[in-house]
Amino acid sequence: MNESNKSSYGVLCAILAYSWWAAITPLYFKWLVSVPLVELVIWRILSGLPILIGILLIRKRVVQCFKSLKDKRTLLLLLGSTFFIAINWITFVLAIVQDKLTAASLGYYINPLVTVALGFIILKERIRPLQVVAVCLAIVGVVFLTFEQGELPWISLALAGTFAMYGLLRKVVAVGPIEGLTVEMAFAYPFCIAFQWYALSTEQTIFYDFDGWHMFGLALGGIMTIIPLILFTTGARRVQLSTMGILQYIAPTGQLLLAVLLFNEPFEQTQLIVFSLIWIAVILYSFDSIRAERQKKFNT
Repeated sequence: MNESNKSSYGVLCAILAYSWWAAITPLYFKWLVSVPLVELVIWRILSGLPILIGILLIRKRVVQCFKSLKDKRTLLLLLGSTFFIAINWITFVLAIVQDKLTAASLGYYINPLVTVALGFIILKERIRPLQVVAVCLAIVGVVFLTFEQGELPWISLALAGTFAMYGLLRKVVAVGPIEGLTVEMAFAYPFCIAFQWYALSTEQTIFYDFDGWHMFGLALGGIMTIIPLILFTTGARRVQLSTMGILQYIAPTGQLLLAVLLFNEPFEQTQLIVFSLIWIAVILYSFDSIRAERQKKFNT
């Protein structure tokens, strides 16, 4: 496959991944809205880990994957990333079942700007002037929304913050994306088994309703999690960072459209003002990323 075809294939995979997160994932959790929240999350892990191990077995990387845990720093970083992705998953599912997908969309619009801020604060990365403006606009939008609502937009902030921290930890740990997710799910697996056992023993589970469709839906949790991840990692390897940076906004845009047009969530003047500020910030951020990428290529 030549470079042009590789790039086109990568863009296609990235678009499919972000489109999946934009529409299929919210619709999936909306379908299972009557299932207890925690069960929705833990079945992503219970059904997902065997699939990931199967993928690693095919690639003959299972032993190498878990050998990486002998390094204390890697172990601690993956424990941290497990915590943040677990909170992120719980918050996202909660947003859907509580009809707050608009708030989730706002969180994922803000996420890249939070990532830039964390890179500056924690990793001491250089932050460019337009990035500063974009981050400041996002802060203004969040502050305005807080005053208008009378409370912090915690769903948006939790999603943006936890995913940014997850990305930061995964950036500095020397483990591949699929290997890392396998370890993270392996860490969480015993807790998921324990909770499901408790739910069964106390009859606080959807399984006692004997609803075949719901049980089938829960069993799909791993596939729903892993397919877009594989598409994403495939695309990320073949596409320039600036292109991925623009394509990532497919997900929150699709979620916003789904929330307003299909789920009938309110989108009033306050939301319009806040999203307008964030959209301007996103445009500035994307323009700056493209310009920086082109300058880098020119210099090399």
